[in-house]
Amino acid sequence: MRLSSIVITAVTFALAAGLSLITAGFAGNVIEDNSEYSVRQALDDNAMHWAEVHADGLQVFLTGTAPSEAVRFKALSVTGGIVDAARVIDQMTVQDSALIEPPRFSVEILRNDSGVSLIGLVPAATDRQALVRQITALANEGQVSDLLQTADYPVPEGWDEALGFALKALKTLPRSKISASAGEVVITAMSDSPTEKRRMETELSRAVPSDTRMMLDISAPRPVITPFTLRFLIDEAGARFDACSADDDEARRRILAAAVSAGLSDKASCTIGLGVPSPKWGTAVERAIVALKELGAGSVTFADADITLVAAEGTDQALFDRVVGELENNLPTVFALHPVLPKPERTSEQGTPEFVATLSPEGLVQLRGRLNDELTRSASESFAHARFGTKSVHTAARLDDTLPKSWPLRVLTGIDALSRLSNGALNVTPDLITVSGNTGNPDASAEIARLMVDKLGDAERFELNVTYLEKLDPIASIPTPDECEAQIAEILSTRKINFEPGSDTPDSEARVVIDDIADILKLCGEVRMEISGHTDSQGREEMNQQLSQARAQAVLNALRERRVPTNALNATGYGEADPVAGNDTEEGREANRRIEFRLIRPKVTRETETTLESAEQTSEEGADIAAEEVINPADAASEEGSNDE
Repeated sequence: MRLSSIVITAVTFALAAGLSLITAGFAGNVIEDNSEYSVRQALDDNAMHWAEVHADGLQVFLTGTAPSEAVRFKALSVTGGIVDAARVIDQMTVQDSALIEPPRFSVEILRNDSGVSLIGLVPAATDRQALVRQITALANEGQVSDLLQTADYPVPEGWDEALGFALKALKTLPRSKISASAGEVVITAMSDSPTEKRRMETELSRAVPSDTRMMLDISAPRPVITPFTLRFLIDEAGARFDACSADDDEARRRILAAAVSAGLSDKASCTIGLGVPSPKWGTAVERAIVALKELGAGSVTFADADITLVAAEGTDQALFDRVVGELENNLPTVFALHPVLPKPERTSEQGTPEFVATLSPEGLVQLRGRLNDELTRSASESFAHARFGTKSVHTAARLDDTLPKSWPLRVLTGIDALSRLSNGALNVTPDLITVSGNTGNPDASAEIARLMVDKLGDAERFELNVTYLEKLDPIASIPTPDECEAQIAEILSTRKINFEPGSDTPDSEARVVIDDIADILKLCGEVRMEISGHTDSQGREEMNQQLSQARAQAVLNALRERRVPTNALNATGYGEADPVAGNDTEEGREANRRIEFRLIRPKVTRETETTLESAEQTSEEGADIAAEEVINPADAASEEGSNDE
C-alpha cells in the first residue's frame, strides 16, 4: 500500500515535468517566431532587405553583408529597439569599401575679420595639414577652426584644381564663403566698393581653371552719392544719361522706363546709392523726364532737391512756360525747379571768349585761350601740374580782364574734369562748359557730372561727350589666359628664343624676345603655363632631353629676373620627342629647336556626384534627387535691367 502511494506520487511529478517541458518548448517556439518576425519587419521597414534574421531561443542572430559600417550599426540599433540588445548576436559583414560608391567631397571655407572656418569632407590623400597651414597664413592673427572630416576614397578628377583655385580666391576675398567640390567652386563675398567688386570679378574669372565651373556672387555696399545727382539730355544725338542715381530698385525701374519713353535706346545703368534727398526721388525724376520729352530737346539736372531744366535754344516760349508750369505744380514737395530758356548768343567784336585744354593719349596737356589775370593763369597752371605732372603741361593762355568773375572756378573745375579722362578736350565759354574724350572708367561720365554740379551748382550749363573704351580700362583690358597664350605664340611665330650653340644660354637677340614676353606675362597675372623646351634629333636622346630641360629652365629664370610672377609657370624639357618638322633637313631641325608657351589645361571629365548619406543607403532605396537651378545674380540683374527698359 505504501509502495503504491510512492509510485503514484512519482508518476504525478513525472507527468507534471513532461507537461512543463512541452509547455516551455511551445512557449520558446512562440518567442522565437515572434522575435524573428518583429525584427524582420522592422528591418524591412528601414529598407534593410540585405539583412537575414534567425532566432534560436532567446537569441537573435543577424547575418548578411551591410553596404557600409554605418548601415551595419543602424541595423543593430533597429534590432535593439525590438528585442533586448543583449539577445542580439551580430554576425554581419561589411561590403568592401572599394565597391561602395564614393561620397561627394566638398569643403566650405568661411572667412571674416575674426578668422577662418573649414567645414566638409576631404579625401584622405589631401594634405590636410598643408591646407590648414596655408589658410592659417592667410588668416594673419585670426583663429582657424578646422572641422574637416576625411574619407579614404580615391581623389575625384577636378578636386585638386578646384581646391587650389578656392585657396587662390581666398587670398583676395577677406569676407567670403567659398565652397569647393570636384570641378566646381561657389563663391559668395563682399567688397568695399563697386570698383573693387568689378576688379575681383575680373581677376577671378580669368584665374578659374578651364575645367572648373565657378558661380560667383560678390556684393558691394551702396555708395554714398553726394550730391545725389542725375542728368538726362535730349539732343541731336538722341536721349542719354550723363549721370543716373536712384534710391532703390523701384525708383530705378521708373526712371529707366521714363527715359526709354523719352527716346533712350542704348542700355543705361543707374546707380542705387545712399543720400537721396526725398523718398519721392523716383517720382520727381520721372515727371521731369516727361517734361523734357514734351519740350523735345534740352537737359534736366538734379542736384539733391534742386532741379535745373534747360530747354534747347529756339524753344517756343509758350510751350516752355506751359511745360514748366505743369512741372512745378506736379513736383513733390522739397524739390525746387530752376527753368532756363537760353537766349541767342551775341558775339562781340572780339569774338566769343573761350578757354581750351587738350589732353593727348600720351598724357601731354596744352592750356590756351583766355584767363582773367596772372593769378588765374598761375593757379590754372599749378592745378594742371598737380593733376597731370609738371613736365606734361604747356601753357599758352593770354589774359583778358573782361571775363566773368566765375571764369576761374569754371576753368579749374573743367581741368579737374579733364583729368578723369585718358584723353580729351575741355572748352569753356561764358554760357557752356564742354568736356569730351575717351576713358577706361565706365563711371567717368557720372563722376564728372557730379563734380560739375557740386562745384558750379545745378544751374550751370555743361555738355559731356565721354566715351568708354574697354581697351583703356585697366581691369577689363587684362588679357584672358587664351589671349596671353595667343599673344606669346604670335611673338614666337616670327622671332625665336635661340641659345648659344650647345648651351642653355640665350643669345643676345633672344633677350629682346624674352623682354617682350615678360611684358605680356606681367599684364596677364598668374596664368598657369608650361614653358616647354624642344631639340632636334641630333645627338643622344638623353642629352637632348637634358638640354631641352635646361633651356626651358633658363627661360623661366630669365622671366624671374624680369620680375615676372612665376609661381604658375613650369619648365619642362621634351628633348626630341615632339618634332614639328622632319629632322632630315637643316630647316626642319631649326624648326624643331624651339621654346613654346602653352596653357596648362586640366582634363575635362564627368563623374557622378553622390553624398555621404547616399553612400550609406542601399541600392534598393533609390531616392530621386532634384537639382535646383542656380541663377547667377549678375544674370538676374541684367534680366531685370532689360525688363526695366
